[in-house]
Amino acid sequence: MTTEIDTTGAEQCPAQGLLKTLSGKWKPEIFRLATEGPLRFNALLRQLPGSSRQSLAVALREMEESGLLTKTLVQQKPLHIEYALSARGASLVAVFRTLENLL
Repeated sequence: MTTEIDTTGAEQCPAQGLLKTLSGKWKPEIFRLATEGPLRFNALLRQLPGSSRQSLAVALREMEESGLLTKTLVQQKPLHIEYALSARGASLVAVFRTLENLL
């Protein structure tokens, strides 16, 4: 006999939402790199071997929509976009460092 678990309601575990936000092939690595400083798209492509423009763009957009990253247009020549941890993203760094220490 199996018990079905309803994960659609408001009683969803908060950790589950956080893990879902960072799930995906490139998101954990993007998050780790963002803890070291602002990121540029082409630099990320070089730092993440095997990534494609499309998969990276989707991951960055989803992380921005979830409030983990901020996207800033830098008005220096050449014009470029930088991604950095938002206040929400920065607040999660301590959580992940604690998890690292458990392993």
